[in-house]
Amino acid sequence: MTQTPAPLPGCCEDFARATALTRRGVLRGLGVAGAAWTIGSAVVQSSPVAAAEAGSGTGSVVVLSLRGAADGMSLVVPHGDPVYAAARPRIAVPASAVLASDGFFGLHPELAPLLPLWQAGSMAAVHATGLPAPNRSHFAAMEEVEDANPGSTERVGWLNRLVGDLPGDGPLQGISVGTESTAMFGPAARMSFSALDDAVVAGDDQWDPTDDRLRSLHRMWGRSGHPLAGSLRSAVDAVADLAPAKAVAAGDYPTTDLGKALSSVARTLKGDVGARVITVDQGDWDMHTDLGTLSWGNMNTNARRLAKALAAFFTDLGDVASRVTVVVLSEFGRRVVENDNYGLDHGWGNVMLLLGAGVRGGRYYGTWPGLENTYDADLTVTTDYRSVLAEVVATRTSASVATVFPGFTPETVGAMTSL
Repeated sequence: MTQTPAPLPGCCEDFARATALTRRGVLRGLGVAGAAWTIGSAVVQSSPVAAAEAGSGTGSVVVLSLRGAADGMSLVVPHGDPVYAAARPRIAVPASAVLASDGFFGLHPELAPLLPLWQAGSMAAVHATGLPAPNRSHFAAMEEVEDANPGSTERVGWLNRLVGDLPGDGPLQGISVGTESTAMFGPAARMSFSALDDAVVAGDDQWDPTDDRLRSLHRMWGRSGHPLAGSLRSAVDAVADLAPAKAVAAGDYPTTDLGKALSSVARTLKGDVGARVITVDQGDWDMHTDLGTLSWGNMNTNARRLAKALAAFFTDLGDVASRVTVVVLSEFGRRVVENDNYGLDHGWGNVMLLLGAGVRGGRYYGTWPGLENTYDADLTVTTDYRSVLAEVVATRTSASVATVFPGFTPETVGAMTSL
């Protein structure tokens, strides 16, 4: 029996259940088509095809999910709306403290490491984004956001549809670092590993084609007509194809979980192994209590970790940054009014951050709906989150927006430029 872990301090039981995805659960989710193979700590879902083509030179998209429903109004502060400060008398970020203010919006001061990107026009924010209707369940909202196909009974995520619509068909085109995102679930081949150096054939510290056990595997499955044979060959080959990424030296990162994960992402991208979509998570954003003030609290800590890790990531990428776009999003936002515990309860609208290649940066996008100072008030969604993602897909990949987001007609956001 799989036990749900105890909630983290300040987070709700729903979030603990939503994130209690065990290895067994991952393998169930991967079993949509083809076969799932565990290679060391890596889980590879592969079709019976060759490994990913490397070095095609096209752009890559990194999707960073802030798990637990981050408060977008703390990260990108609407200090120009008088209701904001009135509704949060203890936890509001004062206008005098925000960064990159345009007179209405400003960045949380702990996002200072990202200011060079903002000032260089490589970072933007889109506010009042989210699902078309409120959904305050972490589990249901994550699934809805990552399937991005309302009403469908198919268990296929939007990123899996994206990967499936790209040229090539190997598992290294779509990679999850850490727990696999449900946005990656589906029939297209993809791979997940907890850390790049852990993606090995179990029992081997490094890839060695002369290894007797590996030669035996190839001999056993090389000519087999078994339905699983192609998948096994593809999975083992995928681990071998990661060798150029493993040869890349790690950059200088914070020793946080996000810092370590983004280090693996950067090495994978710099190794040019064919990765086109990579997902990574940062958790612990479910701040019902102790979100805090500028002097203390969980928001300061998480925002600082987020900014330092992303700043290190873009520094580490170097010239490769010219083809990498990062999207930061969360399953939903928080209420307008603070609660009695220096925190915020589940809400609706949120902010999305765009960083890197193709971003029309140094600007805040979206239509601000205005806030209400009532107990149950939400930030109303005025931009469907899929419109933002569709713009990234259309401008940074060759995939069809209609295929990735079936039945959806996106509105123009204007935050991205073409390839």
